[in-house]
Amino acid sequence: MAREAPLAYFLTFTTYGRWLHGDRRGSVDRKRNEPGGPGIEPSPSLVQYERDFRSKHPAVTFTTSEREAVRDALDETCRFRDWSLLALNVRTNHVHVVVAAEQAPERVLTALKANATRRLVERGMRLGGRHVWTRHGSTRYLWTEDAVAAACRYTLEAQDAASGRWDDPPDAYPG
Repeated sequence: MAREAPLAYFLTFTTYGRWLHGDRRGSVDRKRNEPGGPGIEPSPSLVQYERDFRSKHPAVTFTTSEREAVRDALDETCRFRDWSLLALNVRTNHVHVVVAAEQAPERVLTALKANATRRLVERGMRLGGRHVWTRHGSTRYLWTEDAVAAACRYTLEAQDAASGRWDDPPDAYPG
């Protein structure tokens, strides 16, 4: 019998200006965004164009105190909304969250990003009206306990592994 709702979501979102179209790590746009489908080919000239002509604000890299503020805001958001925060890792240029929620992952992602931004602005760490995050993010559905465990392990352990690359999570998330 097929499960109607996923057990959790594995959400990843990046800071503004740190992962541009044409990046060697891979990127997608509105036309090329099918799971497992071809993305935008790596292109240093496209990255430079995005940086020079499309970026409206400076790229965002979090300090240690900004990372802590984001972490606190995400934890608080999950508690307030009665979502189960299973794993969280706030990096200098991206965030990974494993969360169980009854809402669609896009709504969860939007709420997390909005509240983290609000916290940064309230604390005077970022200027209001400036982008903090890139548009949208990755929303993977986790349908099995093994997939949830793999996403949590990746979020909590693989980020600091010397050989691990945060932008290449294992394909252990069926669904």
